[in-house]
Amino acid sequence: MICTVQNITKMLGGNIIFEKLSLAIKTGERLAIVGRNGSGKTTLFKLLAGIEKPDEGSIHFKKGTSVGYLAQIPSYSEDVTGLDVLHYAFEKITALQQKMIQMEKQMATIGAAEMERLLQQYGEVQEQFTLLGGYTMESEIEKVVQGLQLTRFINQPFASLSGGEQTKIMLGKILLSDPDVLLLDEPTNHLDLFAVEWLEQYLIGYSGTVVIISHDRYFLDQVVTKIADLEEGELSLYHGDYSAFILEKEAKLMREFQHYEEQQKKIKKMKDAIRRLRQWANEAVPPNPKLFRQARNMERALERMIKVRKPLIDPKKMELSFEFASRSGKEVVMMKNVYKSFGENVLLEDAQLNLYWKERVAIVGRNGSGKSTILHLLLGNLPIDNGEARLGSNVRVGYLSQYFEIQNPKARLIDVFRSELNLVEGDARHILAKFMFFGPDVFKRIGDLSGGERMRLRLAQLMHQDINLLILDEPTNHLDIESREVLEDALGDFDGTILAVSHDRYFLNKLFPKTVWLEQGQLTTFEWSYDWARIKWEEQVPIEIPFKNEKQEKPTYKRSAGGSVERKIEEEIQAVEKEISNLKEQIEIEEDWETYEKLLKAIESNEMKIEKLTLEWIEQEDDSNCI
Repeated sequence: MICTVQNITKMLGGNIIFEKLSLAIKTGERLAIVGRNGSGKTTLFKLLAGIEKPDEGSIHFKKGTSVGYLAQIPSYSEDVTGLDVLHYAFEKITALQQKMIQMEKQMATIGAAEMERLLQQYGEVQEQFTLLGGYTMESEIEKVVQGLQLTRFINQPFASLSGGEQTKIMLGKILLSDPDVLLLDEPTNHLDLFAVEWLEQYLIGYSGTVVIISHDRYFLDQVVTKIADLEEGELSLYHGDYSAFILEKEAKLMREFQHYEEQQKKIKKMKDAIRRLRQWANEAVPPNPKLFRQARNMERALERMIKVRKPLIDPKKMELSFEFASRSGKEVVMMKNVYKSFGENVLLEDAQLNLYWKERVAIVGRNGSGKSTILHLLLGNLPIDNGEARLGSNVRVGYLSQYFEIQNPKARLIDVFRSELNLVEGDARHILAKFMFFGPDVFKRIGDLSGGERMRLRLAQLMHQDINLLILDEPTNHLDIESREVLEDALGDFDGTILAVSHDRYFLNKLFPKTVWLEQGQLTTFEWSYDWARIKWEEQVPIEIPFKNEKQEKPTYKRSAGGSVERKIEEEIQAVEKEISNLKEQIEIEEDWETYEKLLKAIESNEMKIEKLTLEWIEQEDDSNCI
């Protein structure tokens, strides 16, 4: 075990978030913590990261364990770039690098007597620098820069970047710091499809322990092997990916419900028996004390019985359905030869798009490629530089933006809701309750709402508009999994046309049989859902993922003609790799912690040996090439 959580209790504002909660996390696990918004997932993360303390209970990490968690964005001075922040992940390496530079300068000024001593010190520092990965630091940074697509802003001052850009850089820094335990809270936020896929591969090949909070079901299916379901302050563990968890949870709930019903039947029979015994005792002449004692004994047995709590089969969910107006014309959206740029940044060039009545079309592409710009051009929010973009006849649009514009942060939620609809307060509160705003929640200030609450408010407003075209910009952002499923069901029942921008692959595959790919200003239409469209797109334009999972692609070593020293090193590398493989086979079946720890140390030692041998091989190769 790398971490044990024992009987922790946490209260916030007088409310119990969880009580007597326990969890054991094993080394190398990829664990997801799932649950509805507000269930306490992020609070649990803060406790694991040591940012907050439990009111009761304890959290223990194995001695020397390093934990990486993106809690808040730190402040840096104006001269610190995003690239500098990534380099901060290698503080030990950069300190050694500076020390080596200083020694090199000293060598140019000292005499022969001191040179030997300094050369020995330099060799020791260089060896430590090599073992820590100093010579691969820049390539590791480049992998993360390309994978998370940071190139566009990596050299800009960190303080000048947007919140999303800063978050992406901090995610990169945490990955590069290579902690023993990665705590990732919604890591796919602000990432486009390609960056999410790269992150999946990175985490699958990650040697440490990964604990994730995410509402991205596709991502969870790809990455995690264990699920911790946090519901009503209790954790339930399930083995497998998210899809397996859903099936197992449903089966478990049905078993629990059957157990509950059986016990309820037994309780009813016992209560009926107690009632009859008392009745018979009273009807006897004289009253029968033995029957009274039997009734009392049965009452005590009932009191001692451990009651099975009724399982939450159908938890409260928001109720969503979209009003359908009269149908539009056959052609709903038309874009022809559209050109749009912002300064020198050309987003669309000769772009074509046609959308017809009752079609469901998704636009996908990289962040910053212009997907949201297309929606704003169609809505008339942005001018077109050249070409034509328009909506068809009798089109009534319902638009859901990924950003909720706040005119007055102090305005109450119910007042903002009623400003869009002509409703009395009672009717407004009844509708808002369907969107999980209960009691005093309706009087919250707009500025204090979470992203999920803002999205639910906007959906509540949208539901009461007469529409036949839904234009959705990242509609699943900030919604928990249950709310995403409700939204998907509502969209599935909608009888009009839908145009959406999204990077939620589960959402895309479920609802959109037609995919439009935006790349380098061009729109390419595929008559398939996302997974198939991705395959067809790669056939046309191969997409390079800058990081490959080491489990899938092992390094190969080129042999040098006649290089006996190099061949010897290669043989040593192969022998060490075989040893690592044997150790990993042992570790899979080992249950004793002390032996397990020794095996881990042996693997780490052998991996460092391979790094050293590889560097020797490269030096020999360079020498032979020079000759």
